[in-house]
Amino acid sequence: MKLKCPICKQPVSSETTEEFPFCSAHCRERDLGNWATGKYKIAVPMMDESEPEEIEANERDYTESSDNDDE
Repeated sequence: MKLKCPICKQPVSSETTEEFPFCSAHCRERDLGNWATGKYKIAVPMMDESEPEEIEANERDYTESSDNDDE
């Protein structure tokens, strides 16, 4: 498999490079440093804090109405 190093963009082959997907140990360490300093971030979808409560309330209401259907 051939890709470009995510740090320096040089071509890298998975068959010939031990540091794959990086081209060198230097680029691998720079990438680790980027994670350690917070340069990279994983985005998390924003969620309304009231949503879980609303879902639980709706589930309780549904369960209670289902119990009353048997009468």
